[in-house]
Amino acid sequence: MPLDLAPTPESVHWGFFDGTLPPVAEIASGDVVTIHTISGGPEDLPPDGHGMTVRPEHRRVLNAVEPGPGPHIMTGPIAVRGAEPGDALRVEILEVSLLDDWGFNLIRPGAGALPDLVPEGGRVHLPIDHARGVVRMPWGLEIPARPFFGVIGTAPPPAAGRLTSIIPGAFGGNIDNKELTAGAVLHLPVWTKGGLLSVGDGHAAQGDGEVCLTAVETGLTGRLRIELVKGAGLAGPWAETAEHVITMGFDPDLDEAARLALRAMIALVTARTGLSAEDAYRLCSVAADLRVTQLVNRHKGIHALLPRWALQGAS
Repeated sequence: MPLDLAPTPESVHWGFFDGTLPPVAEIASGDVVTIHTISGGPEDLPPDGHGMTVRPEHRRVLNAVEPGPGPHIMTGPIAVRGAEPGDALRVEILEVSLLDDWGFNLIRPGAGALPDLVPEGGRVHLPIDHARGVVRMPWGLEIPARPFFGVIGTAPPPAAGRLTSIIPGAFGGNIDNKELTAGAVLHLPVWTKGGLLSVGDGHAAQGDGEVCLTAVETGLTGRLRIELVKGAGLAGPWAETAEHVITMGFDPDLDEAARLALRAMIALVTARTGLSAEDAYRLCSVAADLRVTQLVNRHKGIHALLPRWALQGAS
């Protein structure tokens, strides 16, 4: 039977990545898995009487699982049979669907891109209409839902210890890239035996930057095809969609994050096309876009998007 993994006290970890965490399931390369997620601690749940439904499994997890240093509740980790450090996981995102009929958006005091704008902070609960695929803002505006998982990552090396889920890294994690929706493929380095893939932090909608700290945080269901790529030797995550190849950079300094994403794209172009680094640099200047993935995860994110057509015509 294909793996269908629900969030339970035994199948989630809250707020951290850890290369020594035992897997909750093991799959073979090429298996398609269904993963369900939850988002939000006790303070994030909608109040009773507002017509929003909190799933029983959400309450069970909150009552039984000890929170870690970050806010994200991840389903997993899933081990891939035969995965070893130096390999990669190719995660094809076949489908992402809304699960809850509500989401929340949080401005935390002193956080976000403009920490002084709303010094008292605030949290709002937002109805999600599954049938129409929209999120309703407090003033009545309806935002089209475009669901994706903010957190998809392998485990870091065991020697790294327990890491907060807030900061993305070479293992992926809290990437918060809105391009990673249905149809995208994410390539993740393997740093420990089995790879140990975890998924969470569902977003019904998010803008590039995620500027106030959070998106429309909600529970999602995803169908993923997970393949093992032996000996890939990736330094960090990269992705592809029908239109683009995407490289990523994470750093406390936004300029350095941009340089990391750009260097990764130049390396990808030279490997794919045989172009020199100089010509790949020129290509990125005239055809690639650098976008701010997020400004709020301590290590900021930049992603570079290059149209697939730009990889043609070279040898």
